[in-house]
Amino acid sequence: MIDTSKQREAVGLHDPLRLSVAAAAAFPDGSMTASGLRRESARGRLVIERIAGKDYTTLFHIERMRELCRVQAKEPGSTDAKPVIAKAISSPSPFGSSRTEIGISPQDALRARLKQSRRRKQSKR
Repeated sequence: MIDTSKQREAVGLHDPLRLSVAAAAAFPDGSMTASGLRRESARGRLVIERIAGKDYTTLFHIERMRELCRVQAKEPGSTDAKPVIAKAISSPSPFGSSRTEIGISPQDALRARLKQSRRRKQSKR
């Protein structure tokens, strides 16, 4: 077995390495293999050079791949705190065509508007 800690110190960031050697040097716990690096290349996250039918990459390109693979932390879906911005922006009373009387259901408001329009039509006759 190759001692990857000594190997990594001897290898520069831009030195070409076979994928199995690069995987062992960049992931000393053995969690990444050459086939995993090929999959990342297929996804467009790792640069691979093919020379004489052999695949090579560099530790620099593996570092770039790791940056592209970082998972962003999600914001919490729900909290107990009420949003301060929404309170400042939202209007306390509705306006425009959606305005209804306070304490009256939208259905009751619609009935009242229909009664008013019927009265207007009857008075015009």
